[in-house]
Amino acid sequence: MAVKEWEFAERVVVVTGAGRGIGRSISRAFAEAGAEVVIADKDPRSAEEAASDLKGVGRAYARTVDVASEQGVVEFSQWLQEAFGVVHVLVNNAGVGIHASLTALSSEEWDQVLDTNAKGAFLCTKHLLPLLEQGRQAAVVNISSTRADMSEPNTFPYSASKGALRSLTHSLAVSLGRRGIRVNCISPGWIHNGDPEELTEQDHDQHPVGRVGRPEDVAEACLFLASPRAGFITGTNLTIDGGMTVKMIYRE
Repeated sequence: MAVKEWEFAERVVVVTGAGRGIGRSISRAFAEAGAEVVIADKDPRSAEEAASDLKGVGRAYARTVDVASEQGVVEFSQWLQEAFGVVHVLVNNAGVGIHASLTALSSEEWDQVLDTNAKGAFLCTKHLLPLLEQGRQAAVVNISSTRADMSEPNTFPYSASKGALRSLTHSLAVSLGRRGIRVNCISPGWIHNGDPEELTEQDHDQHPVGRVGRPEDVAEACLFLASPRAGFITGTNLTIDGGMTVKMIYRE
């Protein structure tokens, strides 16, 4: 991998929504780079399985956290204080999505998505701030989406929440820069978490690079943005989509 071996040794990394998918891959990448990784997930079983999967790779700790609950995040920050006393990297990855027509979408469903995807990142950054300040040159990476730029039908709250994360990123970067904390954002495109055999040539051909994305693609970018090598980068959004969002599509 591009990251230097043990570049994150003795660094404490918190990844939310890390029980599966992209978050799980990010956790593995940091563990392989020597970090102590805290896998935070709303589903305790997923969190434990992800932590167990990293045995023999690095040190990982599973914690059940609902990032949409302020009290839950406060209790999580208290546990982090007692366990480590510092956080060097926070990856706000937790997210949910709901597909529903505009007339069928309830306000409760809207709140569920926005509270998890956008408010969750706000709450985690807010309550982990004293620990991040202890980290000295700490980094926050928010996982947004290309859905902040483009949409499929009936994905209103998800698209809105990912756009909010983009704006939250540059606002936090400006506000926390003097505290020695960099804040950046990653917007993945089509990232396939399942069996590669499920994909077709047409799926791959939609991407200028010739393939659909993998969770590892996002994890590599996350390692870079969290590392000292990105020390002059803050408030930015990095799109990782194989060029899909810049490709014009015509009917043939």
